[in-house]
Amino acid sequence: MPDNNFIDYIRIFCRSGHGGAGASHFMRNKLTAKGGPDGGNGGRGGHIILRGNANLWTLLHLRYYKNVLAQNGEPGSKNNCTGHDGEDIIIEVPLGTIAKDEATGAIEAEILEDKQEIIWLRGGRGGLGNANFATPTNQAPEYAQPGEPGTEGWKYLELKVLADVGLVGFPNAGKSTLLSVITAAKPKIADYAFTTLVPQLGMVAYRDGKSFCIADLPGIIEGAAEGKGLGHRFLRHIERNAVLLFLIPADSNDHAAEFQILLNELSAYNPEMLQKDFMIAISKADMLDEELKAEIANHLPKNIPHLFISSVTGEGLMALKDALWQLLNKPVSA
Repeated sequence: MPDNNFIDYIRIFCRSGHGGAGASHFMRNKLTAKGGPDGGNGGRGGHIILRGNANLWTLLHLRYYKNVLAQNGEPGSKNNCTGHDGEDIIIEVPLGTIAKDEATGAIEAEILEDKQEIIWLRGGRGGLGNANFATPTNQAPEYAQPGEPGTEGWKYLELKVLADVGLVGFPNAGKSTLLSVITAAKPKIADYAFTTLVPQLGMVAYRDGKSFCIADLPGIIEGAAEGKGLGHRFLRHIERNAVLLFLIPADSNDHAAEFQILLNELSAYNPEMLQKDFMIAISKADMLDEELKAEIANHLPKNIPHLFISSVTGEGLMALKDALWQLLNKPVSA
């Protein structure tokens, strides 16, 4: 799918349906000249519902869907007939979508599972007909309830990519090349910065038919947490990854400093990201001899596992899959 078809942020106006009014009516027929109240209740207004769809990975289908207006409930009628409920509107969204209110910024819904349904905006309740207000002392009430109004306002839908492993690194660190080698994904690869402008997902085939999802995320630069480069558009997609794989090229001037810059940007954006499992992979390892590898390893953090890999020669790729699988499936500490 072309990069310009990846839409991860949508602003829409939503309004759930108003409830129908209750009826104020008295039974009248050829056998009953002055019957009791028989006004029915109004129908409920239509809900606006979010539903998860695992086959979607972008909000592109909602790009021109600017106004979402649910149907109003029908009013009640005679003979205690309840009005029809307004038709619900179901919005299908990719997994990892969150819904926010523009005015408050509050998160109102979050879709994480396929076919998961959440009532985002509830329709107004239908009003009660006058038959509900009859009492022994008031046998002919002439009033009924109006329907409750629906909810309306400007809303945001925001997608945060769901993947088991997120590739983190500076532009041209080799993330897209690695993804193309260990998965069937075909990201754009070129020798210039920010080749990848949107997240690319791929499934890594592992042993015994097992697999896990890995995401090539747009390259980070120093100052991304303040909005530089692709800024927050890149960083928010990292929040959902269980494991972060930091990719640092072998020809970097200072591997430890590069890792620290990446770590600082994650911390500045959201300190909770530092609670994830990390792994460092030194890419383009075919450029290194054993002596250089030992020197680089000596400067890397001791508490974070590291590997030397080459997407060109295949060096270390199976070991990388094994290490990532173990991190993803490690026992949860009590």
